[in-house]
Amino acid sequence: MKKTAAISKPPKTFVLDTNVILHDYRCIYNFQDNNLVIPIVVLEELDRFKKGNEQINYNAREFVRILDGIAGDRVFGDGVALGKNLGKLRVATGKPFTQEMLDSFDEVTPDHRILAVAYDEKKSNPQKITVLVSKDINLRMKAKSLGIDAQDYLSGQVKNVDHLKKDIGVASVSDAQIAALYAGSEGLDTAKLNLKQKPHANQLFLLKSGEASALACYSKQSGRLRRVDKVRAFGIEPRNAEQTFAMHVLMNTAIQLVSLTGVAGTGKTLLALAAALAQEGKYDQILLSRPVIPLQNQDMGFLPGAINEKLMPYMLPLYDNLAVIKSKLKPTSREAVHIEELQRQNKLMITPLAYIRGRSLTNTFFIIDEAQNLTPHEVKTIVTRAGEGTKMVFTGDIQQIDSPYLDIRSNGLTHLSDRMIGEEIFAHVNLIKGERSELAELAGKNL
Repeated sequence: MKKTAAISKPPKTFVLDTNVILHDYRCIYNFQDNNLVIPIVVLEELDRFKKGNEQINYNAREFVRILDGIAGDRVFGDGVALGKNLGKLRVATGKPFTQEMLDSFDEVTPDHRILAVAYDEKKSNPQKITVLVSKDINLRMKAKSLGIDAQDYLSGQVKNVDHLKKDIGVASVSDAQIAALYAGSEGLDTAKLNLKQKPHANQLFLLKSGEASALACYSKQSGRLRRVDKVRAFGIEPRNAEQTFAMHVLMNTAIQLVSLTGVAGTGKTLLALAAALAQEGKYDQILLSRPVIPLQNQDMGFLPGAINEKLMPYMLPLYDNLAVIKSKLKPTSREAVHIEELQRQNKLMITPLAYIRGRSLTNTFFIIDEAQNLTPHEVKTIVTRAGEGTKMVFTGDIQQIDSPYLDIRSNGLTHLSDRMIGEEIFAHVNLIKGERSELAELAGKNL
């Protein structure tokens, strides 16, 4: 019998929105053999983003450089081939609005001009599938109202985040095994335990035997579960199992990269800061940082004062956590005095992420708060700043994202946690119970 030849599908045409390029400046290489169309209005928008120190400004500049390197006159005609097994890239000039668009949209905005190009592409090539790719949900809905296929930029998205929420293993053990875990430092051989699946490096476990229980962490090097004890740091003591696990990985110098996730009030940043202060002698500097996401997408320019004064409102949550630690200490105590001294010597600094990019961080304990508002590329850029002796801790709530172009599956914190699980120098803990106050816990559940 003759084999039936595989029917090859004709390449699709993807029309790219500006926010896709600002999210990933190398996005044009992630569409396989399909063809790409960039509306010229996208280049206009990128031109407005070229100046600045934020990651999106860097992405805009890098994409323009890539385009300049591959583009010739043909980029405005048939298109330019992007490489082996890749499609062609073409820049489309502006297209007129159809009557349907004029009836639907009052303003001639960049988004609507992109829609006009996508609509013209679909009508001019009805035999091909045309798809608008945008991270803007509203623009995708507008496209679909005009009969244009639209989708999110899917490259790098995490398909399943459940394993990040339920990352702590539970195992049934005997009373003798619990006793052995507490009696010695060798731990329990996982080969002799009835585990549902092979544990990954630094996986955390709750071991149960009747009324008795114990916390443990898996060492990939020894193949054993070792006991996790409750550790107090600078007046901060873990209040639940997840916080105990978090403090354990934060205090473990062999673990150089940590991600802490959880809803507001679970103590992510507070625990990280307390652990950093407790290990201050091992590091040259403690840095706390967070991305600046102005509320309601307002620019910082509307705030009064110099740049440091403008940034202060966005850094206040970090100062609040430092204040909580100070409140646990007597003002005249050695620890409280030492904190003040570290700040005066700039060995304990709170600063926006924009001030960190481009630096090489050696022997630094670096805490990045609100990391769910970073893109995967931004997280990669930050981690690659790590020099010898540096520990990085990313904290955030993957269900509370302020960026309009990120979601629970595409943000940098989710991406980091998913890709790094199993590495011996990485650990992830998801904090569940709010410990800020009874009122905050009640509001989190009922409101």
